[in-house]
Amino acid sequence: MGRLARRQGLTPLGQRHTLRRVKICRYLTADNEVRIGLAKGDDALLDLSPAGIESITALLESGDATQRLAQLNELPVTPLADVTLLSPIEVQEVWAAGVTYLRSKDARMEESDFSAAAYDRVYDAARPELFFKSLPEKVVACGEPVGIRADAKWSVPEPELVLLMNSRGEIAGYAVGNDMSSRDIEGENLLYLPQAKVYHRSCAVGPWVRVGATEKEAREWKIDIQIERGGETVFSGAVSVNQIKRSLGELRDFLFESQLFPFGCALLTGTGIVPDDDFTLEEGDTVRIRISGIGCLENSVVRV
Repeated sequence: MGRLARRQGLTPLGQRHTLRRVKICRYLTADNEVRIGLAKGDDALLDLSPAGIESITALLESGDATQRLAQLNELPVTPLADVTLLSPIEVQEVWAAGVTYLRSKDARMEESDFSAAAYDRVYDAARPELFFKSLPEKVVACGEPVGIRADAKWSVPEPELVLLMNSRGEIAGYAVGNDMSSRDIEGENLLYLPQAKVYHRSCAVGPWVRVGATEKEAREWKIDIQIERGGETVFSGAVSVNQIKRSLGELRDFLFESQLFPFGCALLTGTGIVPDDDFTLEEGDTVRIRISGIGCLENSVVRV
């Protein structure tokens, strides 16, 4: 793939990219080499390896990824069709926030009378709901299948904005995430939350990381989801990131309270799109989640 990239020519980054819409990714070459790329339009990547950028983690730790990228010159071009996009999560723990949108609170209260009071209180409480979601090696990439539990009867995707933070707690990037959930298991008893949320193929993130955006800009983005079954759309929905009740910085601060993340971490920020109560995912469905400022995360569904 390196030889192919060089045959495609070199692109001077500073002349062709602005600082406002920079997207990076991890990808696998045809030679099975993992590299870091910078989006070049809709159909190509700039290979960052000649510039010594070999991990997203290191780039986010640098403190100002956009400035570092803007200073680079002449990078090899790789056609997007010739690579496999990987999850951008490398060594980061993945956490999640719940009940950050009013719609999510209402839906959780509908799951059971037992849970209703707890979810009502956490929506208005000073402390948010935060829970561990996934080890980095278990995160599903774009194009790979997400899972629905074999012992669950009511499974839904949860489309979410993902914050990528470095070890200092700086929000250094944004990604698209899917916090898969078994609503019947969670609704049966709040103590079953880990089983409803943390299982094989229950978390997908990717494929792009948007860097250089402020929270103000992120709140202008729209989250869309489309679920396809047998060639037909069986559910779709949309919500503005601005509907998140808490500031992104507030969610970050609570996550880092009494915590250390030596490699940084990722945080799914909650969902505002909840399918109707009579809807459940089925094996073979396709879930597409798009955030307007980042890109599209697409996964098929399997039973696990």
